[in-house]
Amino acid sequence: MLFVKRSGKIKIGIFFGVVAGFIDVIPMLIQKLIWDANISAFTMWIVVGFFISIVDLKIHPVVKGVLIAFLVLLPSALLIGWKNPVTLIPISIMTIILGGLLGLSIHRVANCNIS
Repeated sequence: MLFVKRSGKIKIGIFFGVVAGFIDVIPMLIQKLIWDANISAFTMWIVVGFFISIVDLKIHPVVKGVLIAFLVLLPSALLIGWKNPVTLIPISIMTIILGGLLGLSIHRVANCNIS
């Protein structure tokens, strides 16, 4: 029973991660950024959604989402910011917004009691 519940929560996390990935990539496509950056950002949000759904931290869901999003972003942020640190400003803003929304959305949908 626990596996079924966890499996459903993981699917919810991945679904919302895909949605967040699309939201993040749309402005990147408009700016005509390179494809590896678009694919990297999209897959990052899928991984963030997965981790948010399985990690059991006893903190507010918005804080949990932002924390996990920044932890996943950290290795890429070091590479991105090494040569051009100013680019980390919009990346950080999107990470705060999407990470918080992802944490809250996954928490609300996964903990919804449907009988």
